[in-house]
Amino acid sequence: MSLLKYEQIAEDLRTRIAGGEFGPGDLLPSGRDLAEQWNVSRATVVKAYDVLRNDGLVIARQGAGFTVVETPVARPAGGRRAGSARVSGGAPFRRLGVPDRAVPPERVRDVLGLAAGEAALRRARLVLLDDGTPGTLVTAWFPPDIADSAPRLAMTGPIAEGTTHYVRRETGRSPFEGVDVKTVRLATEEEARLLEVAQPAAVAVVLHSAYDQDRRPLVCEEGVTASHVFEETDRYPMR
Repeated sequence: MSLLKYEQIAEDLRTRIAGGEFGPGDLLPSGRDLAEQWNVSRATVVKAYDVLRNDGLVIARQGAGFTVVETPVARPAGGRRAGSARVSGGAPFRRLGVPDRAVPPERVRDVLGLAAGEAALRRARLVLLDDGTPGTLVTAWFPPDIADSAPRLAMTGPIAEGTTHYVRRETGRSPFEGVDVKTVRLATEEEARLLEVAQPAAVAVVLHSAYDQDRRPLVCEEGVTASHVFEETDRYPMR
């Protein structure tokens, strides 16, 4: 399905940011310049920038236009409903260690459809609370076919456009269905250390799986949150 004009503009800017043409804090092209370049109205350009702002990639500077964010945001695992913005529930985070290939836990292996002993690409981050203390430890596991097609996943540091957009751009595959499984258990020694809680400590665990339209797995994320900071609100119609 072809992209609408504002989506094309947003994707072009996203690609240029990902390629390093615009770095953190850099001023992006003005609405007037983009409108002339793409032969569209200013309203179309504004809509394109709204897409990038909702993805947490750019921010508006009063009187200056749009700039690339200096502090990327990330979301805890799960809750990736269609139409949800990346900045919704997003928070500053710290990247943990270096992405590597490792054998995932059995529950992740089953989601990714891996054979026993087969490795997946692992990326870990610590999503922070408003006061800068640890909130949620998220470990993302990518199956080998995705990791091989999207090499930047194996590089240190955040992917400014977000892994979902990057994987889509590299593979042509987008999330079609998400499954979230929520459980509780005791934290492991390493989880307790990173979340800065004393053991024994109860944690809430969200296992988020994303599949493309052919039901092939794109990623499996495990989000671990200490019980004293875990809270979930679900608002829904009753009539």
